[in-house]
Amino acid sequence: MARKNDSFYFDGFKQSADYACQAAHLLSEVMHHYEPDRLLERFDEMHRIEQAADEVRHGMMDELVTAFITPFDRDDIARLSSVLDDVTDRIEGALHRMYYDNVLEIRPDALDLVDMVERSCGKMAELIGELPRFKRSKTLREQVFFINIEQDADRLFVEAMRRLHTTCTDPLQVLAWHEVYVHLELCTDDCEHVADVVDNIVMENS
Repeated sequence: MARKNDSFYFDGFKQSADYACQAAHLLSEVMHHYEPDRLLERFDEMHRIEQAADEVRHGMMDELVTAFITPFDRDDIARLSSVLDDVTDRIEGALHRMYYDNVLEIRPDALDLVDMVERSCGKMAELIGELPRFKRSKTLREQVFFINIEQDADRLFVEAMRRLHTTCTDPLQVLAWHEVYVHLELCTDDCEHVADVVDNIVMENS
């Protein structure tokens, strides 16, 4: 069997990041134009994106099993593929909770958080797009820094949780939104995890 060249892995990473962006865009669209009666339909759309992302990851792992030469350490390839997939899975998880916790109305601060998720995924995709040039890139580590440091997700999360627990009087909605907020914040954390793995790859191969 002929080995895949390096572009196979970089293309796979890019596809994974693109699927995460698609998932983030769909979640943002759902929340900005919220229709509770259509949640199951939108859930199916999200699941198709998640399955496509899984197929990319499985394809990369199947190739990695038999690969003799890879662009960098095979454990790093497996790790990066996994954390990229985590982003899409987590975004799908946020939509899950809106569906099965029966969220009927969107809280305004949730829109700020989902906007942050969408921006974080976009920055992550830009970072992954630069990865093929990781040995000579002058901007890659700056992009890592931006994703890890210059995000307001933690502040938005704390403020949203504070408002939820001080203004919402329905205990079921407090529980539902607590889960949604946690998942939205974890989506941005997952983007940071991707940046951390990329940073480690750069450091180990410099």
